[in-house]
Amino acid sequence: MSRDSLVIFLVAGEPSGDVLGGRLMMALNDATGGAVTFRGVGGPAMQAQGLKSLFPMSELSIMGLIEILPHARKLFGRMRETAAAIDAVQPDALVTIDAPAFAHGVAKRIQDAQIPRIHYVAPQLWAWRPWRVHKFRRHFDHLLALLPFESDWFAQRAVDCRFVGHPAVGIEIGIAAGADFRARHGLDADETVICVLPGSRQGEVTRLAGAFGETLQRLQIRYPGLVAVIPTVPNVANLVREKFNPIPFRKIIVEDVEEKYPAMAASNVGIAASGTVTLELAMARVPYVVAYKLTSATYWLTKALVRVPYANLINLILDREVVPECLQTRCRPEILFAHVCRLLDSDGAAQVESMQPALKAMGLGGPSPSERAAAAVLEIIQAARY
Repeated sequence: MSRDSLVIFLVAGEPSGDVLGGRLMMALNDATGGAVTFRGVGGPAMQAQGLKSLFPMSELSIMGLIEILPHARKLFGRMRETAAAIDAVQPDALVTIDAPAFAHGVAKRIQDAQIPRIHYVAPQLWAWRPWRVHKFRRHFDHLLALLPFESDWFAQRAVDCRFVGHPAVGIEIGIAAGADFRARHGLDADETVICVLPGSRQGEVTRLAGAFGETLQRLQIRYPGLVAVIPTVPNVANLVREKFNPIPFRKIIVEDVEEKYPAMAASNVGIAASGTVTLELAMARVPYVVAYKLTSATYWLTKALVRVPYANLINLILDREVVPECLQTRCRPEILFAHVCRLLDSDGAAQVESMQPALKAMGLGGPSPSERAAAAVLEIIQAARY
């Protein structure tokens, strides 16, 4: 089909994927001089780069083996709708971003076998259910990986996988941004600030808010004047206010996504749900504790299948627990409190320095991960044409 510019169809299914998609779109625009058109499904970050989402991305932000069941019928319908749109558009490439269940559901329903199918963010098959690599090979042609060891793991299993680096190492969070944030919010330079990140999904916030809230109350007794800064995202902002506003401690709930990194930079310590935000805290040189809770049924199903010793990527790459992990039954206020106190009193600086080798292994330095991902997508499209 003859046309003046490339057409790339992107599909993101949750906020972290939307941010990845937005950065990838920006890098593709830069690399092509704007000679690219985007179609697909995405959230605010991708829409800011010109995407008109086929339907609200928030419908796809569901996590957990059990939680997804009540929404299955609607999700299957959205898979069919997305696949039909891809066949109608006939893009130069399909790029699905994380959200593997939805991505697989879309990819296998596409009728046009000539469209290169690229998945961005390797499924963690090295951690659990490695036999599912056969399913990946059936549905996708190429894989863009965030972690340094993933390219070899997938290559050994006949998957074309390219390491592009983790997006968190491409962000710049300067000390000045933290000082400016404090000035905007009336915080003195010597006030102790804790960055609280309870998750970007409804279930995460619901399950973590109680333990996080009680931890903060204990910390305010130990550290009078402590201020909690709570960055959130639009799809859970109301729930975050509902859960944290009634708890009596000094707090600043940050709903502007542009304020998230300055809020991190302004913080002395962090407590965060497991996920990309933990690497962002590391990039901001903020020592932190990671926490997570699943529903009981999902936890036991997951526990039986997981094959890695750590949940946090820093720990996984370094093969030791540099960042304290408070998962499931260990996600309790007294345990969180003890870890945060140690970071504030003595261990914080050492943790920050210990995390640096892991960040370098994930691509810190050189071209940004988004630039490398864009170059890989364009290379794949070029190869498919000849």
